[in-house]
Amino acid sequence: MSELYSALVLGTANPVEIFLRCDDVGKTITALLGVFSIIAWALMIGKRNDLTNLDELNRSFDRKLRAERRVLDLAESVKGQRAVPYADLFGEAIEAYWRAAAIGKEKGVDSSRFRLEHAENALQRALARQVLRYESSMIFLASVVSGAPFMGLLGTVWGVMTAFDSVSVQQTASIQTLAPGVSAALLTTISGLLVAIPSLFGYNLLLAKTRNMVTDLENFASALADRLELES
Repeated sequence: MSELYSALVLGTANPVEIFLRCDDVGKTITALLGVFSIIAWALMIGKRNDLTNLDELNRSFDRKLRAERRVLDLAESVKGQRAVPYADLFGEAIEAYWRAAAIGKEKGVDSSRFRLEHAENALQRALARQVLRYESSMIFLASVVSGAPFMGLLGTVWGVMTAFDSVSVQQTASIQTLAPGVSAALLTTISGLLVAIPSLFGYNLLLAKTRNMVTDLENFASALADRLELES
């Protein structure tokens, strides 16, 4: 065991050689963890870029909306920018508002009472839809963070069990015969940690940014509802 320890500490252990010494179960688990790592990094980078882009689009739309004197009479080109979360909320609210007004006009009743109610309901539906959009892919990252160490532990337990089982059938057992199997088993634990640790930091950073953006989205919806009430 001292040779294994010194090899790991001094950095002389060759991961490729250790991987090749793993049995089929260990190789499968290590390969799966490698695939999960690639997917997790791609999701984290893509999610960060997506959230940053959406935040910039939201701020641009908010500035444009603040410059308008009346939001109820904006052109359809502004309402139709549904790729922008703020614009999606705005478009849903305005459409619901004028739809309620049209129905009231057809029935010959005063629709001023329920125009705002319809607009607020539309805002809530659009808000829920955009929150799901913000939180997409986060479940996979959370699963990687919690599941990767357990997958690595499973591979280690299996590898150690296999190593001791192979030693038990020999007449004599020594550290030289046991160390290769144990080192191969420990490779899966290292792989699991190398996948989980970056994913954990990435998940927490993305979660914090997502929560901030959801709060901004809720504040925008509230401010828009107030503005519609003042203009109606």
